[in-house]
Parts: sequence; structure tokens; C-alpha cells
Amino acid sequence: MYKELARFYDLIYQWKDYEKESNRIKELIEKYKKSPGKQLLDVGCGTGKHIEYFRDKYSCVGVDLNEEILIVARENIKKATFKQADMVTMNLNSKFDVITCLFSAIGYVKTYLNLEKTIQNFVSHLEKDGIIIIEPWFTKLVYRVGHPGMTTYESEEIKIARLNSTKLEGDISVMEMHYLIVEKNKDVKYFVDTHELGLFEIDKSLEIMKNAGLEAEYLEDGLMKERGLYIGVKL
Repeated sequence: MYKELARFYDLIYQWKDYEKESNRIKELIEKYKKSPGKQLLDVGCGTGKHIEYFRDKYSCVGVDLNEEILIVARENIKKATFKQADMVTMNLNSKFDVITCLFSAIGYVKTYLNLEKTIQNFVSHLEKDGIIIIEPWFTKLVYRVGHPGMTTYESEEIKIARLNSTKLEGDISVMEMHYLIVEKNKDVKYFVDTHELGLFEIDKSLEIMKNAGLEAEYLEDGLMKERGLYIGVKL
């Protein structure tokens, strides 16, 4: 999805209301952030759709692991900077007043050890009194094993169907995505894309954030159903 299928990403997620989500995030930033600056880092930024709505108030940098998805982001969003980096190990030589990690991108670090490294890395890039907002993936309790999923997109130029299964391997959710894509005057293409995300528990995630030097809390009312939001302010 983030490599050879990158150009189809925004079509698959055309149902997602990025503007509404971004406005909610901006409200939380105004409520919790105490640092005076306006520098924002969006980690796991994808095609930059949240940054599109953040850039009216903040100077934005987006990072993502996959260069193919960043090519789309750079085409979409002109008044922002996009860099390739791994959230676990990134070193941007900059500090930010706001760090966001949305749409459950944090789940891709998979393990608690990597989660600890990632949160510590976020904190090292954060100004004092700055804020971190993380939208997690599911916990084990709410993740539905064996649940079939389907997403479709349709226009005159292209038709897309994505079906997926859900499995569990220890503390990692495994979703095998099957894509059928046909573009006008082209043959049907078939892709299989496997996503593995860590299922991190709320109490343990909060403990990791607090141990990293954050005043942390979990908001049950998040951007998407049953995911919530973590808020961390650097002490």
C-alpha cells in the first residue's frame, strides 16, 4: 500500500474526513500545548492529508518510512517539508512544539521495545512544554480476529476492491489485504499486501510515555472508533 500502491492510497481512504480529524487535533493542541512555538512534526505522515489542514497554523514537517508515499505527499502539499525516516531511529536535528503520529501508524513499530525507543525518540525531538499526540492501533481486547473487511472505490477511470482477513500472532495483528484494481484501457491487476501492527495496551503505553518524561493521558474519545488518543506533554 505504501510502495507500489502508493498512488492509489488516497482513493482507498477517500472516506476518511481528514479536515474534521485535523480540526480536533488542533483543538487538543490549543488545550494542552504550553510551548510558544509553531513547529509541527507529523510522523507516519502518509500522503500528507493531515498536514494539509495543519499548515494554516503550523510550520509542518512530515516524515514517513516509504519514499513512494512521500512522492505523493510532495505532489499534494507544497507548503511543507517531507523527509524519509524511520520513527524508531530518526534523527532530524530539530525540535518541535507538536509531534503527531496519527492513523495508527505507531502500530507498525510492532513491539514494546520499539515503542519505548520510539517514544523516547519523539521526546528527544520535542521542545519543553510541547505536546505529543498519538492515535494508537487497537488493543487486544477490541481487535476482532477473523473479521472480514471490504473497501471499494469507483470512478469512470478506475475501480478498486480491497478485501482483508484479520489474524493474531502473539501481540501482533496480521491483516492480509487483497486488491483488485482496474484502470481504464488497462488489464486488471491483483496485489496482496500484508500489514502487521502491534497491539499495545493502554496502561503499559501510558507507563512508557511517563517514563520518557511526559505528562501523559489517554482519551477514549478519539478520531476513530475504539482507538482513542494519547496526549503527552514534555515536562
